[in-house]
Amino acid sequence: MARPLEPNRRRSLSDPLAAALMPPPNESAADRERRLEAESEAKRVSDGIDEMLRAEKKEKRAKPEIKVLILGQSESGKSTTLKQFQLMHATAAFHADRIAWRAVIYLNLVRSIRRILDAVSPESDEAEDQGNAFSCAISLTSQSSMIPATRVPKYPQYRHALEPLRELEERLIRMLSSPNEDEPTHTAPAKPDWSSYANGNSTQVTIGKNGRPTPLITIPSSRTSSPLSPSTSLPSPGGSSNSSSKSKNVEVSVHHTSNWKKAFSLGNRIKSPKSAHTNEIEGWWDDPSDPVHVLNSCAPPMLALWKDPSVKQRLREKRIRVEEGSGFFLDEISRITALRYFPSDQDVLKARLKTTGVVEHTFSIADSQRRFITWKIYDVGGARNQRHAWAPYFEDVNAIIFLAPISAFDQVLAEDPEVNRLEDSLLLWKSVVSNKLLANVSIILFLNKVDLLQAKLKSGVRLSHHMPRYGDRPNDYENVSSYFYNKFGSIHQAFSSNKEREFKIHFTSVTDTRRTATIIQNVRDIIITVNLKNIHLM
Repeated sequence: MARPLEPNRRRSLSDPLAAALMPPPNESAADRERRLEAESEAKRVSDGIDEMLRAEKKEKRAKPEIKVLILGQSESGKSTTLKQFQLMHATAAFHADRIAWRAVIYLNLVRSIRRILDAVSPESDEAEDQGNAFSCAISLTSQSSMIPATRVPKYPQYRHALEPLRELEERLIRMLSSPNEDEPTHTAPAKPDWSSYANGNSTQVTIGKNGRPTPLITIPSSRTSSPLSPSTSLPSPGGSSNSSSKSKNVEVSVHHTSNWKKAFSLGNRIKSPKSAHTNEIEGWWDDPSDPVHVLNSCAPPMLALWKDPSVKQRLREKRIRVEEGSGFFLDEISRITALRYFPSDQDVLKARLKTTGVVEHTFSIADSQRRFITWKIYDVGGARNQRHAWAPYFEDVNAIIFLAPISAFDQVLAEDPEVNRLEDSLLLWKSVVSNKLLANVSIILFLNKVDLLQAKLKSGVRLSHHMPRYGDRPNDYENVSSYFYNKFGSIHQAFSSNKEREFKIHFTSVTDTRRTATIIQNVRDIIITVNLKNIHLM
Protein backbone atom coordinates (compact mmCIF):
# COMPACT_ATOMS: atom_id res chain seq x y z
CA MET A 1 0.00 0.00 0.00
CA ALA A 2 1.41 3.36 -1.09
CA ARG A 3 2.42 5.72 1.68
CA PRO A 4 0.40 8.98 1.58
CA LEU A 5 2.28 12.22 1.03
CA GLU A 6 3.18 14.08 4.15
CA PRO A 7 0.91 17.15 4.27
CA ASN A 8 3.61 19.42 5.64
CA ARG A 9 6.39 18.16 3.39
CA ARG A 10 8.33 21.02 1.83
CA ARG A 11 7.78 21.40 -1.94
CA SER A 12 11.48 22.03 -2.51
CA LEU A 13 12.27 18.48 -1.54
CA SER A 14 10.34 17.11 -4.56
CA ASP A 15 10.65 20.00 -7.08
CA PRO A 16 14.12 20.24 -8.74
CA LEU A 17 13.42 23.75 -10.06
CA ALA A 18 12.43 25.04 -6.64
CA ALA A 19 15.48 23.38 -5.18
CA ALA A 20 17.71 25.09 -7.75
CA LEU A 21 16.19 28.49 -6.94
CA MET A 22 16.63 28.14 -3.18
CA PRO A 23 19.17 30.44 -1.57
CA PRO A 24 22.52 28.79 -1.03
CA PRO A 25 23.13 27.48 2.48
CA ASN A 26 24.97 29.76 4.88
CA GLU A 27 24.19 32.79 2.61
CA SER A 28 25.51 35.99 4.15
CA ALA A 29 23.45 39.18 4.26
CA ALA A 30 25.70 40.80 1.61
CA ASP A 31 25.41 37.77 -0.69
CA ARG A 32 21.64 37.78 -0.24
CA GLU A 33 21.45 41.46 -1.19
CA ARG A 34 23.51 40.89 -4.36
CA ARG A 35 21.39 37.87 -5.29
CA LEU A 36 18.14 39.79 -4.90
CA GLU A 37 19.53 42.68 -6.98
CA ALA A 38 20.54 40.26 -9.78
CA GLU A 39 17.10 38.61 -9.71
CA SER A 40 15.47 42.03 -9.83
CA GLU A 41 17.61 43.06 -12.81
CA ALA A 42 16.83 39.79 -14.64
CA LYS A 43 13.12 40.36 -14.08
CA ARG A 44 13.43 43.93 -15.34
CA VAL A 45 15.15 42.74 -18.54
CA SER A 46 12.56 39.99 -19.03
CA ASP A 47 9.69 42.45 -18.56
CA GLY A 48 11.35 44.81 -21.04
CA ILE A 49 11.57 42.08 -23.66
CA ASP A 50 7.91 41.20 -23.13
CA GLU A 51 6.99 44.86 -23.52
CA MET A 52 9.02 45.12 -26.76
CA LEU A 53 7.25 42.06 -28.17
CA ARG A 54 3.86 43.55 -27.28
CA ALA A 55 4.83 46.88 -28.85
CA GLU A 56 6.11 45.13 -31.99
CA LYS A 57 2.86 43.22 -32.30
CA LYS A 58 0.88 46.44 -31.80
CA GLU A 59 3.00 48.25 -34.41
CA LYS A 60 2.51 45.41 -36.86
CA ARG A 61 -1.22 45.81 -36.49
CA ALA A 62 -0.99 49.58 -36.93
CA LYS A 63 1.53 49.43 -39.84
CA PRO A 64 1.06 46.10 -41.57
CA GLU A 65 3.87 44.86 -43.79
CA ILE A 66 3.30 42.51 -46.70
CA LYS A 67 6.00 40.19 -47.99
CA VAL A 68 5.61 38.67 -51.45
CA LEU A 69 7.87 36.10 -53.11
CA ILE A 70 8.05 35.89 -56.90
CA LEU A 71 8.95 32.31 -57.79
CA GLY A 72 9.42 30.34 -60.98
CA GLN A 73 12.12 28.84 -63.16
CA SER A 74 14.69 30.97 -64.96
CA GLU A 75 13.21 33.11 -67.78
CA SER A 76 9.67 32.60 -66.55
CA GLY A 77 9.02 36.35 -66.29
CA LYS A 78 9.83 37.00 -62.62
CA SER A 79 12.02 40.06 -63.18
CA THR A 80 9.52 41.50 -65.65
CA THR A 81 6.73 41.08 -63.08
CA LEU A 82 8.84 42.95 -60.54
CA LYS A 83 9.46 45.70 -63.11
CA GLN A 84 5.69 45.98 -63.59
CA PHE A 85 5.28 46.52 -59.83
CA GLN A 86 7.98 49.20 -60.02
CA LEU A 87 6.30 50.87 -62.98
CA MET A 88 2.97 50.98 -61.12
CA HIS A 89 4.12 51.90 -57.63
CA ALA A 90 7.56 53.54 -58.04
CA THR A 91 7.09 55.25 -61.37
CA ALA A 92 9.60 58.06 -60.87
CA ALA A 93 12.40 55.66 -59.89
CA PHE A 94 11.54 53.36 -62.80
CA HIS A 95 11.75 56.24 -65.28
CA ALA A 96 14.99 57.49 -63.73
CA ASP A 97 16.57 54.08 -64.37
CA ARG A 98 15.50 53.80 -68.00
CA ILE A 99 18.65 55.35 -69.46
CA ALA A 100 20.79 52.79 -67.61
CA TRP A 101 19.00 49.98 -69.46
CA ARG A 102 20.25 51.34 -72.81
CA ALA A 103 23.47 49.32 -72.58
CA VAL A 104 21.57 46.13 -71.65
CA ILE A 105 19.25 46.58 -74.64
CA TYR A 106 22.27 47.12 -76.88
CA LEU A 107 23.78 43.91 -75.51
CA ASN A 108 20.52 42.00 -76.13
CA LEU A 109 20.41 43.23 -79.74
CA VAL A 110 24.07 42.54 -80.47
CA ARG A 111 23.86 39.01 -79.13
CA SER A 112 20.72 38.21 -81.09
CA ILE A 113 22.52 39.24 -84.28
CA ARG A 114 25.66 37.32 -83.42
CA ARG A 115 23.66 34.19 -82.60
CA ILE A 116 21.93 34.33 -85.96
CA LEU A 117 25.32 34.66 -87.67
CA ASP A 118 26.52 31.58 -85.77
CA ALA A 119 23.38 29.63 -86.61
CA VAL A 120 23.47 30.28 -90.38
CA SER A 121 27.23 30.00 -90.84
CA PRO A 122 28.57 27.21 -93.08
CA GLU A 123 30.86 26.22 -90.21
CA SER A 124 27.84 25.46 -88.05
CA ASP A 125 26.41 23.15 -90.74
CA GLU A 126 29.72 21.29 -91.01
CA ALA A 127 29.89 20.90 -87.25
CA GLU A 128 26.39 19.43 -87.19
CA ASP A 129 27.36 16.92 -89.89
CA GLN A 130 30.22 15.83 -87.63
CA GLY A 131 27.90 15.44 -84.64
CA ASN A 132 29.28 18.45 -82.75
CA ALA A 133 26.34 20.69 -83.33
CA PHE A 134 25.40 24.16 -82.22
CA SER A 135 23.61 23.15 -79.06
CA CYS A 136 20.47 25.19 -79.57
CA ALA A 137 19.74 24.39 -83.19
CA ILE A 138 19.21 20.62 -83.44
CA SER A 139 15.89 18.84 -83.42
CA LEU A 140 15.54 15.72 -81.33
CA THR A 141 13.17 14.25 -83.86
CA SER A 142 15.12 14.95 -87.02
CA GLN A 143 18.76 15.92 -87.34
CA SER A 144 19.57 19.01 -89.38
CA SER A 145 21.84 16.89 -91.57
CA MET A 146 18.71 15.15 -92.87
CA ILE A 147 17.27 18.48 -94.04
CA PRO A 148 18.51 20.07 -97.28
CA ALA A 149 20.40 23.01 -95.83
CA THR A 150 19.53 26.40 -97.26
CA ARG A 151 22.69 28.38 -97.82
CA VAL A 152 22.90 32.08 -97.10
CA PRO A 153 24.68 33.55 -100.16
CA LYS A 154 25.46 36.87 -98.48
CA TYR A 155 26.82 35.32 -95.29
CA PRO A 156 30.46 36.42 -95.95
CA GLN A 157 29.31 40.02 -96.49
CA TYR A 158 27.17 39.95 -93.34
CA ARG A 159 29.99 38.53 -91.26
CA HIS A 160 32.47 41.12 -92.49
CA ALA A 161 30.08 44.07 -92.07
CA LEU A 162 29.02 43.00 -88.59
CA GLU A 163 32.50 42.18 -87.28
CA PRO A 164 32.59 45.38 -85.15
CA LEU A 165 29.78 43.89 -83.04
CA ARG A 166 32.18 41.28 -81.68
CA GLU A 167 34.37 43.90 -80.02
CA LEU A 168 31.31 45.90 -78.91
CA GLU A 169 29.86 42.83 -77.21
CA GLU A 170 33.05 42.33 -75.22
CA ARG A 171 33.15 46.00 -74.26
CA LEU A 172 29.59 45.89 -72.92
CA ILE A 173 30.37 42.78 -70.88
CA ARG A 174 33.45 44.41 -69.38
CA MET A 175 31.47 47.54 -68.60
CA LEU A 176 28.84 45.55 -66.74
CA SER A 177 31.39 43.46 -64.90
CA SER A 178 33.76 46.26 -63.95
CA PRO A 179 34.68 46.35 -60.23
CA ASN A 180 33.94 50.06 -59.82
CA GLU A 181 31.30 50.01 -57.14
CA ASP A 182 32.11 52.34 -54.26
CA GLU A 183 30.08 53.39 -51.27
CA PRO A 184 26.46 54.00 -52.23
CA THR A 185 26.80 57.63 -51.13
CA HIS A 186 29.27 58.38 -53.90
CA THR A 187 28.04 60.43 -56.84
CA ALA A 188 27.61 58.65 -60.16
CA PRO A 189 29.98 59.66 -62.96
CA ALA A 190 28.80 62.41 -65.28
CA LYS A 191 28.71 59.86 -68.09
CA PRO A 192 29.86 56.29 -68.72
CA ASP A 193 33.52 56.07 -69.70
CA TRP A 194 33.06 53.75 -72.67
CA SER A 195 36.59 54.28 -73.98
CA SER A 196 38.22 52.79 -70.87
CA TYR A 197 36.60 49.46 -71.71
CA ALA A 198 37.70 49.29 -75.31
CA ASN A 199 40.51 46.87 -74.49
CA GLY A 200 40.87 44.88 -71.33
CA ASN A 201 40.90 41.50 -69.72
CA SER A 202 38.20 39.69 -67.83
CA THR A 203 37.73 41.05 -64.35
CA GLN A 204 38.34 39.16 -61.13
CA VAL A 205 35.90 38.88 -58.23
CA THR A 206 36.81 41.54 -55.70
CA ILE A 207 35.23 43.04 -52.60
CA GLY A 208 34.24 46.69 -52.72
CA LYS A 209 34.77 49.27 -50.01
CA ASN A 210 31.32 48.50 -48.63
CA GLY A 211 32.29 44.88 -47.99
CA ARG A 212 29.95 43.52 -50.69
CA PRO A 213 30.93 41.80 -53.93
CA THR A 214 31.57 44.26 -56.72
CA PRO A 215 29.51 43.99 -59.94
CA LEU A 216 30.10 40.53 -61.29
CA ILE A 217 29.50 38.74 -64.56
CA THR A 218 29.34 34.97 -64.25
CA ILE A 219 30.55 33.24 -67.41
CA PRO A 220 31.22 29.54 -66.78
CA SER A 221 33.45 27.61 -69.13
CA SER A 222 31.60 26.26 -72.13
CA ARG A 223 30.77 22.61 -72.49
CA THR A 224 29.23 20.64 -75.28
CA SER A 225 25.64 19.96 -74.42
CA SER A 226 23.21 17.50 -75.83
CA PRO A 227 20.54 18.50 -78.35
CA LEU A 228 17.86 20.67 -76.85
CA SER A 229 14.43 20.49 -78.29
CA PRO A 230 12.41 19.57 -81.36
CA SER A 231 11.72 23.26 -81.71
CA THR A 232 13.62 25.72 -79.66
CA SER A 233 14.31 29.38 -79.21
CA LEU A 234 17.86 30.59 -78.94
CA PRO A 235 19.22 31.28 -75.50
CA SER A 236 18.34 34.68 -74.15
CA PRO A 237 20.36 37.57 -75.50
CA GLY A 238 21.93 37.87 -72.11
CA GLY A 239 24.35 35.15 -73.21
CA SER A 240 27.18 35.18 -75.65
CA SER A 241 27.14 33.76 -79.13
CA ASN A 242 30.78 34.15 -79.98
CA SER A 243 31.85 30.77 -81.26
CA SER A 244 35.36 31.39 -80.04
CA SER A 245 34.29 32.68 -76.68
CA LYS A 246 34.24 30.71 -73.47
CA SER A 247 30.83 32.15 -72.82
CA LYS A 248 29.16 30.69 -75.87
CA ASN A 249 25.47 30.02 -75.19
CA VAL A 250 25.91 30.86 -71.50
CA GLU A 251 23.84 33.68 -70.10
CA VAL A 252 25.51 36.60 -68.40
CA SER A 253 24.42 37.17 -64.81
CA VAL A 254 24.98 40.25 -62.68
CA HIS A 255 25.15 39.81 -58.90
CA HIS A 256 22.25 41.44 -57.10
CA THR A 257 24.57 43.48 -54.86
CA SER A 258 26.15 45.24 -57.81
CA ASN A 259 25.15 48.79 -58.62
CA TRP A 260 25.53 48.31 -62.37
CA LYS A 261 22.97 51.00 -63.18
CA LYS A 262 25.25 53.65 -61.71
CA ALA A 263 27.92 52.96 -64.32
CA PHE A 264 25.44 53.60 -67.14
CA SER A 265 23.71 56.64 -65.73
CA LEU A 266 24.40 59.98 -67.35
CA GLY A 267 24.05 62.12 -64.24
CA ASN A 268 23.39 65.70 -65.32
CA ARG A 269 25.39 65.36 -68.52
CA ILE A 270 22.35 65.23 -70.77
CA LYS A 271 21.13 68.56 -69.39
CA SER A 272 24.37 70.46 -69.97
CA PRO A 273 24.55 72.88 -72.91
CA LYS A 274 27.38 72.33 -75.36
CA SER A 275 28.54 75.89 -74.81
CA ALA A 276 27.37 79.13 -73.27
CA HIS A 277 26.43 80.40 -76.73
CA THR A 278 24.00 77.65 -77.72
CA ASN A 279 20.88 76.05 -76.32
CA GLU A 280 21.76 72.68 -77.88
CA ILE A 281 22.19 70.04 -75.22
CA GLU A 282 25.03 67.57 -75.05
CA GLY A 283 24.29 63.85 -74.77
CA TRP A 284 25.75 60.40 -75.29
CA TRP A 285 25.45 60.87 -79.05
CA ASP A 286 28.32 63.39 -78.83
CA ASP A 287 30.65 60.84 -77.20
CA PRO A 288 32.59 59.13 -80.04
CA SER A 289 33.31 56.10 -77.82
CA ASP A 290 29.62 55.48 -77.02
CA PRO A 291 28.36 52.10 -78.35
CA VAL A 292 25.54 53.78 -80.26
CA HIS A 293 27.98 54.84 -82.99
CA VAL A 294 29.01 51.24 -83.72
CA LEU A 295 25.38 50.12 -83.67
CA ASN A 296 24.28 52.99 -85.86
CA SER A 297 26.90 52.19 -88.48
CA CYS A 298 26.01 48.49 -88.38
CA ALA A 299 22.23 49.07 -88.60
CA PRO A 300 21.93 48.54 -92.41
CA PRO A 301 23.64 45.11 -92.44
CA MET A 302 21.74 44.10 -89.27
CA LEU A 303 18.45 44.94 -90.97
CA ALA A 304 19.50 43.15 -94.14
CA LEU A 305 20.49 40.02 -92.18
CA TRP A 306 17.22 39.88 -90.23
CA LYS A 307 15.08 40.42 -93.36
CA ASP A 308 17.04 38.05 -95.62
CA PRO A 309 14.65 35.28 -96.81
CA SER A 310 17.46 32.71 -96.89
CA VAL A 311 18.31 33.51 -93.26
CA LYS A 312 14.67 33.13 -92.23
CA GLN A 313 14.47 29.82 -94.08
CA ARG A 314 17.65 28.47 -92.48
CA LEU A 315 16.39 29.39 -89.02
CA ARG A 316 13.11 27.59 -89.76
CA GLU A 317 15.02 24.52 -90.92
CA LYS A 318 16.93 24.52 -87.66
CA ARG A 319 13.67 25.13 -85.80
CA ILE A 320 15.08 28.24 -84.18
CA ARG A 321 12.57 30.88 -83.07
CA VAL A 322 14.77 33.72 -81.96
CA GLU A 323 11.71 35.92 -81.39
CA GLU A 324 10.74 33.78 -78.39
CA GLY A 325 13.85 34.64 -76.42
CA SER A 326 13.85 37.30 -73.73
CA GLY A 327 15.43 40.56 -74.85
CA PHE A 328 14.17 40.33 -78.44
CA PHE A 329 14.62 43.64 -80.28
CA LEU A 330 15.30 42.57 -83.87
CA ASP A 331 12.00 44.00 -85.12
CA GLU A 332 13.07 47.44 -83.85
CA ILE A 333 16.63 47.73 -85.13
CA SER A 334 16.18 51.15 -86.75
CA ARG A 335 14.69 52.72 -83.63
CA ILE A 336 17.17 51.23 -81.14
CA THR A 337 20.27 52.03 -83.21
CA ALA A 338 19.25 55.68 -83.68
CA LEU A 339 21.85 58.06 -82.24
CA ARG A 340 19.43 59.63 -79.76
CA TYR A 341 17.59 56.46 -78.81
CA PHE A 342 16.12 56.59 -75.30
CA PRO A 343 14.57 53.38 -73.88
CA SER A 344 10.80 53.33 -73.45
CA ASP A 345 8.96 51.65 -70.59
CA GLN A 346 8.23 48.71 -72.87
CA ASP A 347 11.90 48.40 -73.84
CA VAL A 348 12.93 48.15 -70.18
CA LEU A 349 10.26 45.51 -69.55
CA LYS A 350 11.55 43.44 -72.47
CA ALA A 351 15.26 43.85 -71.69
CA ARG A 352 17.00 40.78 -70.31
CA LEU A 353 19.79 40.88 -67.72
CA LYS A 354 19.93 37.90 -65.43
CA THR A 355 20.52 38.74 -61.76
CA THR A 356 21.89 36.17 -59.33
CA GLY A 357 20.92 36.18 -55.69
CA VAL A 358 17.76 37.61 -54.17
CA VAL A 359 16.55 41.04 -55.25
CA GLU A 360 14.39 42.93 -52.76
CA HIS A 361 12.23 45.94 -53.59
CA THR A 362 10.15 47.91 -51.10
CA PHE A 363 6.99 49.78 -52.08
CA SER A 364 4.43 51.82 -50.18
CA ILE A 365 1.01 50.85 -51.56
CA ALA A 366 -2.34 52.24 -50.48
CA ASP A 367 -5.22 49.91 -49.63
CA SER A 368 -8.91 50.50 -50.38
CA GLN A 369 -9.13 52.89 -47.40
CA ARG A 370 -6.09 54.87 -48.62
CA ARG A 371 -3.91 53.58 -45.81
CA PHE A 372 -0.35 53.00 -46.97
CA ILE A 373 1.07 49.54 -46.45
CA THR A 374 4.72 48.59 -46.87
CA TRP A 375 5.27 45.85 -49.44
CA LYS A 376 8.51 43.91 -49.70
CA ILE A 377 8.75 41.93 -52.92
CA TYR A 378 11.53 39.39 -53.41
CA ASP A 379 12.65 38.15 -56.82
CA VAL A 380 14.70 35.01 -56.26
CA GLY A 381 16.79 33.21 -58.85
CA GLY A 382 14.95 30.46 -60.68
CA ALA A 383 17.83 28.42 -62.06
CA ARG A 384 18.22 25.02 -60.42
CA ASN A 385 21.45 25.96 -58.65
CA GLN A 386 19.75 29.01 -57.07
CA ARG A 387 16.55 27.41 -55.73
CA HIS A 388 18.19 26.48 -52.44
CA ALA A 389 17.99 30.21 -51.58
CA TRP A 390 14.18 30.15 -51.56
CA ALA A 391 13.55 28.43 -48.21
CA PRO A 392 14.84 31.19 -45.89
CA TYR A 393 12.28 33.56 -47.42
CA PHE A 394 9.32 31.25 -46.74
CA GLU A 395 9.09 32.45 -43.13
CA ASP A 396 6.57 35.26 -42.59
CA VAL A 397 5.79 35.53 -46.31
CA ASN A 398 2.21 36.61 -47.02
CA ALA A 399 1.85 35.63 -50.66
CA ILE A 400 3.63 33.91 -53.52
CA ILE A 401 3.34 34.86 -57.17
CA PHE A 402 4.41 31.78 -59.12
CA LEU A 403 5.15 32.13 -62.83
CA ALA A 404 4.91 29.19 -65.23
CA PRO A 405 5.81 29.95 -68.88
CA ILE A 406 3.28 27.72 -70.63
CA SER A 407 4.70 28.54 -74.07
CA ALA A 408 7.82 26.55 -73.12
CA PHE A 409 6.24 23.11 -73.58
CA ASP A 410 8.68 22.33 -76.42
CA GLN A 411 11.81 23.74 -74.78
CA VAL A 412 14.33 22.45 -72.27
CA LEU A 413 16.21 23.93 -69.33
CA ALA A 414 19.38 25.82 -70.22
CA GLU A 415 21.10 24.21 -67.22
CA ASP A 416 19.91 20.69 -68.07
CA PRO A 417 19.06 19.96 -71.73
CA GLU A 418 17.50 16.63 -70.73
CA VAL A 419 14.63 18.29 -68.83
CA ASN A 420 11.55 19.77 -70.50
CA ARG A 421 10.88 23.30 -69.23
CA LEU A 422 7.15 22.81 -68.70
CA GLU A 423 7.67 19.51 -66.88
CA ASP A 424 10.17 21.30 -64.64
CA SER A 425 7.58 24.03 -63.95
CA LEU A 426 5.01 21.42 -62.97
CA LEU A 427 7.42 19.71 -60.56
CA LEU A 428 8.46 23.05 -59.11
CA TRP A 429 4.81 24.05 -58.69
CA LYS A 430 4.07 20.79 -56.88
CA SER A 431 6.96 21.32 -54.47
CA VAL A 432 5.78 24.85 -53.64
CA VAL A 433 2.09 24.08 -53.04
CA SER A 434 2.88 20.99 -50.96
CA ASN A 435 5.39 22.78 -48.71
CA LYS A 436 4.00 22.83 -45.16
CA LEU A 437 5.86 26.05 -44.36
CA LEU A 438 3.63 27.76 -46.94
CA ALA A 439 0.34 26.27 -45.76
CA ASN A 440 -1.14 29.64 -44.81
CA VAL A 441 0.36 31.62 -47.68
CA SER A 442 -1.84 32.97 -50.48
CA ILE A 443 -0.70 31.75 -53.90
CA ILE A 444 -1.30 33.48 -57.22
CA LEU A 445 -0.34 31.49 -60.31
CA PHE A 446 0.61 33.33 -63.49
CA LEU A 447 0.35 31.05 -66.52
CA ASN A 448 2.68 33.32 -68.43
CA LYS A 449 3.75 34.01 -72.03
CA VAL A 450 0.32 33.33 -73.49
CA ASP A 451 1.17 35.57 -76.46
CA LEU A 452 4.05 33.28 -77.40
CA LEU A 453 1.85 30.23 -76.82
CA GLN A 454 -0.76 31.55 -79.27
CA ALA A 455 1.89 32.28 -81.91
CA LYS A 456 3.50 28.87 -81.44
CA LEU A 457 0.22 26.96 -81.81
CA LYS A 458 -0.72 28.98 -84.90
CA SER A 459 2.64 28.11 -86.46
CA GLY A 460 1.71 24.42 -86.26
CA VAL A 461 3.67 23.23 -83.22
CA ARG A 462 1.60 20.47 -81.62
CA LEU A 463 1.42 20.07 -77.86
CA SER A 464 0.81 16.32 -78.13
CA HIS A 465 4.26 15.85 -79.69
CA HIS A 466 5.83 17.02 -76.43
CA MET A 467 3.15 16.07 -73.90
CA PRO A 468 1.62 12.81 -75.18
CA ARG A 469 -1.08 12.83 -72.49
CA TYR A 470 -2.73 15.73 -74.26
CA GLY A 471 -3.81 13.19 -76.85
CA ASP A 472 -5.79 14.13 -79.95
CA ARG A 473 -7.55 17.15 -78.48
CA PRO A 474 -7.71 20.28 -80.66
CA ASN A 475 -4.38 22.06 -80.91
CA ASP A 476 -5.80 25.56 -80.50
CA TYR A 477 -5.20 28.18 -77.83
CA GLU A 478 -8.58 27.79 -76.12
CA ASN A 479 -8.19 24.04 -75.55
CA VAL A 480 -4.46 24.09 -74.80
CA SER A 481 -4.73 26.95 -72.29
CA SER A 482 -7.68 25.22 -70.61
CA TYR A 483 -5.61 22.03 -70.38
CA PHE A 484 -2.77 23.89 -68.63
CA TYR A 485 -5.22 25.68 -66.31
CA ASN A 486 -6.70 22.36 -65.21
CA LYS A 487 -3.28 20.67 -65.01
CA PHE A 488 -1.82 23.20 -62.59
CA GLY A 489 -5.10 23.55 -60.71
CA SER A 490 -5.39 19.81 -60.17
CA ILE A 491 -1.86 19.65 -58.73
CA HIS A 492 -2.82 22.29 -56.18
CA GLN A 493 -6.00 20.41 -55.32
CA ALA A 494 -4.19 17.09 -54.94
CA PHE A 495 -1.00 18.16 -53.13
CA SER A 496 -1.69 21.48 -51.44
CA SER A 497 -0.90 21.58 -47.72
CA ASN A 498 -3.95 23.85 -47.33
CA LYS A 499 -6.71 23.53 -49.92
CA GLU A 500 -8.67 26.38 -48.29
CA ARG A 501 -6.00 29.01 -48.83
CA GLU A 502 -6.50 31.97 -51.19
CA PHE A 503 -5.55 30.65 -54.63
CA LYS A 504 -5.99 32.34 -58.00
CA ILE A 505 -4.88 31.55 -61.55
CA HIS A 506 -4.30 34.21 -64.22
CA PHE A 507 -3.29 33.94 -67.87
CA THR A 508 -0.62 36.56 -68.40
CA SER A 509 1.86 38.12 -70.75
CA VAL A 510 3.82 40.20 -68.26
CA THR A 511 5.38 42.37 -70.97
CA ASP A 512 1.85 43.61 -71.77
CA THR A 513 1.62 46.62 -69.47
CA ARG A 514 -2.13 47.34 -69.70
CA ARG A 515 -3.24 43.77 -69.16
CA THR A 516 -0.68 43.06 -66.46
CA ALA A 517 -1.50 46.29 -64.59
CA THR A 518 -5.12 45.15 -64.22
CA ILE A 519 -4.03 41.69 -63.02
CA ILE A 520 -1.51 43.13 -60.54
CA GLN A 521 -4.18 45.47 -59.15
CA ASN A 522 -6.50 42.50 -58.56
CA VAL A 523 -3.65 40.50 -57.01
CA ARG A 524 -2.72 43.44 -54.80
CA ASP A 525 -6.29 43.79 -53.49
CA ILE A 526 -6.54 40.06 -52.75
CA ILE A 527 -3.25 40.02 -50.83
CA ILE A 528 -4.12 43.13 -48.81
CA THR A 529 -7.57 41.77 -47.90
CA VAL A 530 -6.18 38.41 -46.74
CA ASN A 531 -3.38 40.11 -44.81
CA LEU A 532 -5.79 42.41 -42.96
CA LYS A 533 -7.94 39.41 -42.00
CA ASN A 534 -4.88 37.65 -40.60
CA ILE A 535 -3.86 40.73 -38.62
CA HIS A 536 -7.28 40.92 -36.95
CA LEU A 537 -6.94 37.26 -35.95
CA MET A 538 -3.59 37.83 -34.24
